[in-house]
Amino acid sequence: MSNLALRLLACIVVPLALLPQPSTAQDKPVRVRGTIERLEGSVYVVKARDGTELKVTLADNAPVSAVVKASLADVKPGSYVGIASLPQADGAQKALELLLFPEAMRGVAEGHYAWDLQPSSMMTNGNVEQTVTAKDGQVLTVKYKDGEKQIAVPPEAPIVTFVPGDRAELKPGAAIFIAAARPQPDGTLQAPRIAVGRGIVPPM
Repeated sequence: MSNLALRLLACIVVPLALLPQPSTAQDKPVRVRGTIERLEGSVYVVKARDGTELKVTLADNAPVSAVVKASLADVKPGSYVGIASLPQADGAQKALELLLFPEAMRGVAEGHYAWDLQPSSMMTNGNVEQTVTAKDGQVLTVKYKDGEKQIAVPPEAPIVTFVPGDRAELKPGAAIFIAAARPQPDGTLQAPRIAVGRGIVPPM
């Protein structure tokens, strides 16, 4: 092959090598909701809500948050919240649950996007701009970087918040939630952080 042809080939191949490579399904973060069945050394065997058995490890220094009950009275203008909701026929959003974030977590996963709590459910993470009392609870105006949503929070919607937890709470019978576990080559899932229900099932 001539020098000119080699140079032309390099001009094509090198830029292609520098392009971001598509992620595989194995690399995609996995959301975990379930109950710890047992411990196998440092591996937590979790029964997921669909009945499958998952093996979960914690990343080094992975923080543990406890999920505890809160109330709508704790949610005020200026609060940073995450609300899973279902779109209604009239275009409104009805809350399935509300997470009141601690101040240190302000800005986490901000936005309005699809969520897998239920079919067609959405998640809205943002700042509460306004609360209005309605006949069926409260209507919150939640503002995020790309817009805002009005979300009705009915009385039956679980309201929770995070407080510092401890690994000792990760024991058989404990209900847990992991937002983004990473699949590992050995088939386990590694959690960068984990939430455990303190007397409740994390509703997220």
